[in-house]
Amino acid sequence: MRRRTLLATAFAAASAPARAQAPAITGRAKTLIHVPQSNLTSLDPVWTTAAATRNHAHLVWETLYGRDSQLNARPQMLEGHLVEDNGLRWTMKLREGLRFHDGTPVLARDCVASIRRWMKRDQIGLSIEDRMHELVAIDDRTLVWRLKKPFSALPYALCRHQPSCVIMPERLALTDPYKQVTEIIGSGPFRWVAGEYVTGARAIYARNEAYIPRNEPVDYCAGGLRALVDRVEWRVIADAGTAVSALLTGEVDWIEQPLPDLLPRLRGAPGITVAPTDIYGTFAALRFNHLHAPTNNAAIRRAMLACVSQTDVMTAMMGDAKDLYRAPVGYFLPGTPSANDAGMEAVRTRRSDTELRAMLKEAGYAGERIVLLHPTDQTFYDAACHVVLDAFRRVGLNIDDVSTDWGTVVQRRASREPLEKGGWSLFPHGLPAAEYRDPIFASTVRGNGQAGFFGWPTDPVGEALRDQWIDSTNAAEQQRLDREIQAQAFRQVPFIPLGQYFPPAAWRTTLTAPQKGVVPVFWGVSKA
Repeated sequence: MRRRTLLATAFAAASAPARAQAPAITGRAKTLIHVPQSNLTSLDPVWTTAAATRNHAHLVWETLYGRDSQLNARPQMLEGHLVEDNGLRWTMKLREGLRFHDGTPVLARDCVASIRRWMKRDQIGLSIEDRMHELVAIDDRTLVWRLKKPFSALPYALCRHQPSCVIMPERLALTDPYKQVTEIIGSGPFRWVAGEYVTGARAIYARNEAYIPRNEPVDYCAGGLRALVDRVEWRVIADAGTAVSALLTGEVDWIEQPLPDLLPRLRGAPGITVAPTDIYGTFAALRFNHLHAPTNNAAIRRAMLACVSQTDVMTAMMGDAKDLYRAPVGYFLPGTPSANDAGMEAVRTRRSDTELRAMLKEAGYAGERIVLLHPTDQTFYDAACHVVLDAFRRVGLNIDDVSTDWGTVVQRRASREPLEKGGWSLFPHGLPAAEYRDPIFASTVRGNGQAGFFGWPTDPVGEALRDQWIDSTNAAEQQRLDREIQAQAFRQVPFIPLGQYFPPAAWRTTLTAPQKGVVPVFWGVSKA
């Protein structure tokens, strides 16, 4: 007999009648003006993991499941799902009334094509693909998965944020996943206004009048997502002081990440709220290129890891406000079952410059050039780069500091060319800390080579441990594997962990408080 399980909220939601979108706001159109953390240079959230693109995606597209503020996966585009055959068969049914911004209905075949494209670029997607026998649309609203091995985290994987498994029309989802889509069409509560986009200046989103929200309270990215303003305008303001002045005078409504040293000015100002919207924070990381010398040498990577003080990096990024950062951290989110002490002496022990030079010499480093991509327009990454540059140069590392903008880093990090042909050795970036709760979702810890995240580390031992973790159903066994996986990560050093930071946002009190979770979301926010 087949065992069958039904998601509790699944078909209860299906029985509730769809409710039309709230009537349009009358009178003068209301525009929410937001200052993003960086310029929006890439528009396809499958093609890149850039944070600005991730945040942009949440305005335009939907995912089959949405995360609530506790990171639980809940049906969003779906009525629900049915699990059969001991977890080997999943049946998912779309809710009624879903339409793309071009007026066409959202169909199951759009979902299949979108998921397949995402799988090619996402580390968890690749794991699912390895376990999948087939994914098919059996009618316009129903898609069916048949797996070779159970994968109980499937709903959570389908609502992860970077890269996002967004649902787009099939004609766009058939685009090569290594090329960007040519149109930005989703089905979410806001639509992209392509004609008003000016990179480096502004991005515009208009309320989708045809959107039918779920008949449930909103909870971060789950529930009834209701657009309560007519337009959202992202205004790119590179100078942090100028952005703060604009917020104080009411020229803008919301700054995603004001600089820490400007927070006292904002906290003392009338009509301004300063509070976190990302309650899980960001892991700062320095990513290695594992294809080319000298950073393809694990011993050199370990020596470079030993050079870096996470506390120094976090202090440079966040100032003396110790409540805004956590250091040192390992490769898993503190406070989760996977977090452990294995290998932590690598980031807790401070070594003298003499000891570090000896480590580098023993590792075989002989003064080879190391190319650091240094995004000076990203305040937090810029601060981190200055700290690590000083630490590396003190011990004799030959660092080529390539100062550039973040958009260029996003483009250049995809290059697999050697250094003499425009390649790279290191770049800083931020990892959503919420994803590092276990080995499945800690995707940049993986060692799956050319199929992996930029840097492309190959680590068959780590991959085997991860597979064992996924297959295990025993909590004690998983925790033992957590320790082995972290110890292996400290041996191989896929990236240098730089600490966990919690930059707050700031908004005018004319806005209702934004939802808290991971990414800034614009539904449920009204403007007086």
